Amino acid sequence: MHSTLVGAMNPCPCGYYGDPFRQCTCPPSLVSRYQKRISGSFIDRVDIFIEVPHIDYEKLADDRLGETSDRVQARVNAARSRQLNRFQGTKLTCNAEMTPTEVREFCQVEESAQSLLKAAMKQLYLSARAFHRILKLARTIADLENGDIIKAQHVAEAVQYRPRSLLT
Repeated sequence: MHSTLVGAMNPCPCGYYGDPFRQCTCPPSLVSRYQKRISGSFIDRVDIFIEVPHIDYEKLADDRLGETSDRVQARVNAARSRQLNRFQGTKLTCNAEMTPTEVREFCQVEESAQSLLKAAMKQLYLSARAFHRILKLARTIADLENGDIIKAQHVAEAVQYRPRSLLT
């Protein structure tokens, strides 16, 4: 059984750092100090960070529909089945449970994805824990697309879910 932690945080004390419509009133040193209140070791243990920008009225009132919940649920169920099949004969039930040894065994990565991962490690100064989290998330993204091998696009998407200003 897995627990899910969902949290929210303003980007700064006033809440408007990076907002395209309202000016942030916080000095840069205060923004930095505020964001550093979350430790790197905690950040390394969180799989997905999503920045939620200001949403215009037009987008909220738009009649166009995205992917239906039923369709999303079908993709998730198929990905979960892939994971259960992959981990048959082990104690694992999903990608999130993999240890670094199991990541090496079950996360086959194409060459261009390896290059992208290497560049991300160097440029973003990622820890070993962050490296393995990215691979496990990329494996899940590939599963959602019914893919056997982790491709560069899967790694790129997984890297995008790392925090922007709290990377180090």
